[in-house]
Amino acid sequence: MNDTGALTTIKLAWQALKVTLAHYRKAPLQAGAILLGVVLAVTLLIGVKATNDNAINSYREAGEALGQQASLFITPKARGASLDEALYFQLRQSGIQALPVISGVLDDAQGRQWQVEGSDIITALGTFEQRGNGRNHLPLNRLLAGDPIIVMSDSLHQGLKAPPTLSLGGRTLEVLALADSQQLGNRLYLDISLAQQLLKREGTLSYIALFGEPQRLKERLKQSGLPLDKLNISEQDKGAALTALTRSFHLNLNAMGMLAFVVGLFIAYNGVRYSLMKRRRLLLLLLKQGLGRRALMLALLLELLLLVFIGSASGFILALQLSQWLQPMVALTLEQLYGATLLPGNWRWQWLAEGAGLTLIAALLACVPLYLELCHQSLAQNTQSQWHAHRHRSMHKRLFLMGGALLALTALLYPMSQTHQHSLGLMGLLTLAIPLLLPQLLQSLLGLLARLFPSGLSKYAIADTRELVAPLALAMMALLLALCANIAMNTLVGSFDKTLRSWLDTRLHAELYIRPGAGNMANLEHFLEQQAPGLAHFYQWQAPFYAKGSGNALEINLISRDADSIARTTALKTPAQVTFQEQVASREQVQGAQNNQQQALQTVIQGQALAISEPLALTLGLAPGDKLSLCPDKDCKTPLTLPISAIYYDYGNPKGEVLLAQSLWQELKLPTEAVSLAVSGIATSAERAKGAGLTSIAALERALIQELGLSPVQVYSQQKIRDEAIRVFNKTFSITLVLNTLTLLVAAVGLFSAVLMLTQSRQASLAMLRSLGLTRGRLLSMLLLQMLLVVLLTCLLALPMGAILGYLLIHKVTLQAFGWTIAMQWDWLAYGRVVLLSLLCCILAVIVPLYWQSRRSLVSSLQQEVL
Repeated sequence: MNDTGALTTIKLAWQALKVTLAHYRKAPLQAGAILLGVVLAVTLLIGVKATNDNAINSYREAGEALGQQASLFITPKARGASLDEALYFQLRQSGIQALPVISGVLDDAQGRQWQVEGSDIITALGTFEQRGNGRNHLPLNRLLAGDPIIVMSDSLHQGLKAPPTLSLGGRTLEVLALADSQQLGNRLYLDISLAQQLLKREGTLSYIALFGEPQRLKERLKQSGLPLDKLNISEQDKGAALTALTRSFHLNLNAMGMLAFVVGLFIAYNGVRYSLMKRRRLLLLLLKQGLGRRALMLALLLELLLLVFIGSASGFILALQLSQWLQPMVALTLEQLYGATLLPGNWRWQWLAEGAGLTLIAALLACVPLYLELCHQSLAQNTQSQWHAHRHRSMHKRLFLMGGALLALTALLYPMSQTHQHSLGLMGLLTLAIPLLLPQLLQSLLGLLARLFPSGLSKYAIADTRELVAPLALAMMALLLALCANIAMNTLVGSFDKTLRSWLDTRLHAELYIRPGAGNMANLEHFLEQQAPGLAHFYQWQAPFYAKGSGNALEINLISRDADSIARTTALKTPAQVTFQEQVASREQVQGAQNNQQQALQTVIQGQALAISEPLALTLGLAPGDKLSLCPDKDCKTPLTLPISAIYYDYGNPKGEVLLAQSLWQELKLPTEAVSLAVSGIATSAERAKGAGLTSIAALERALIQELGLSPVQVYSQQKIRDEAIRVFNKTFSITLVLNTLTLLVAAVGLFSAVLMLTQSRQASLAMLRSLGLTRGRLLSMLLLQMLLVVLLTCLLALPMGAILGYLLIHKVTLQAFGWTIAMQWDWLAYGRVVLLSLLCCILAVIVPLYWQSRRSLVSSLQQEVL
């Protein structure tokens, strides 16, 4: 009997499903609104996920250009130093399979910089037992003959729309595209001999890759007797270090994708609610005809499942295209920040399953309560009532209380969040709280405005606008979320831009910075003494080292500078505190804090203490007064332990840094040759005309390149460093700004959909106004002003809420994820631009459906009252 009843319920549900689908054939806008929300949500969620997954997969699988993954790497200890290529030949003579690699940056004719890599082509191809058809497309004879050919992956070639030739390093190179399976990723590949010529590094290598079983290779290296003591030998970690280093970046992208997903779900939910409202009479008629409530519920669930599947499949296809569009931006950011190489990605069916599953779960949680309410309503209920004002007011109050509780919980947990994962959780709570507050706030603000207007059309318009809050609430919530995210990200980007420029003003004190390469510092000093005497010289020493706090040893960059450079270029973390204290402290207290900074630097210069970068301090949980052990290796058997006197800002290095005096550098028996030299006192062209200087920056730069044979990437002017830093900064945030813009566009599309559906449902009431004598023009103006008023109030509420979100993003998430202290800047002009842009988008979103409404026949509109 039970089986028969269940079968009957299924049959009835199937018949009801046919009826509801027939309704959508007559009202495709309702189905389109639901599908639009699902498609947009899945597109942005899966598009970001595909981009992240492909990047992380590249870290694990990326090998050497044209070759497989190496097992060991031999690299110089000093950053920017090179290996003698004679070591490679000695390794080959010892029977060790090795690949010589040289990499660097070259400028093209337009001044753009390209990362290039060169290696021994035959050796690279020989690391694979089976290479497929890739090598058949390589003109090996021409490459080995030294013909000017540069190779890039087919994906990069198509994405950049690369010309047939490319001018690099003063030479015109033929561009050749190679299959993506050749492991090129984003690299531009050259034969090693040509690369050495273009980079002006003949006889040197960047590193040597070794292939084979790691432990056996280490034993063979020990038995070879080669001088490897002063070199680094590291194992292939399958991308583990790079994955850990970029975890914050990918986590932030996932958070942006999830925010866009939520905005899309708001649109879908609004479509479902509108569709149920328009079908209320139809569904009640089905119940009166004898359709069981369980069958109706099952029919609605099957309809939702069908819409989610269609929307998810369409969104999945669009997501793959979005991922292809985002991939170059992400690849460029990861390459510039972390030196990562991204391979072309492959799509996976599991992304579709994840997107559809997550969307279905969210849709069920949101829609099942609506379905239950509809299925259990009284058959005698008045079907013409579109909204129940009392019920909506009660719901808005409950949402407001929930939002307030979430805000209080966020404030309570704020001091306890010590990691960026926890802080992102706080942002999630705040993101949930913000839209819950909106409907009640809009009702209250419109209630206050209604008191300011006298009786008449204006007062009616305001009162009517209050009634529109309920049907527009979801669209306004989506818009509010998008605006808050946009304001928060603009605050972060603007604040970071000003912070970075201020830091560069302190950090860059010289006019020209030169990295001559290992063994060339003496020649450089002699050249400067002969050609440009009287210039001030500033030196920097650098070496990879290990630092140990209370946990395991961590690889760092050990830095030493001359005393003058330390005093002039080290931006300590305490000035941010002094700026805050200026508002409440006396001048004597501020002066005392500045004196403490100078004393801290003096202890570093005198070799009594260390200064560490802010990212390292946050990673190890250290503060001034703590002690830090410096170790030459991970074992840390012979550490040098010193107190920390200062923490300094560092926005240019993903690794931690430790700054120490030259006396300590020598005590650690580190290389005495500096890795870079900066010079100041160079006259500008105007000063040179007055005889105030020795030469011009451009003239000295040309002389260093031409007479000493240095590469342009080894000589940087201060302005060039500034421009490059700002360019990398802009590229770093380009992906998040793009996602923010897409989220705002999604919200605008949702607003368009909501207003279009709302105006259709208001045909009768608006036609009543026209029949009472209101002209079509005044009606259109009133409708437009009503919508703009709601949008404007939403934008105004987004300003403080977005600022709070930006504060959390700057002072918690970014600080904990990247170790960057950023002085928050309140850019009201940028806020105004966001509001203006939102209003313009909203005008475009509402004017079309409102125009359609105003053009309808008065009689047909009045008929909606009884249909």
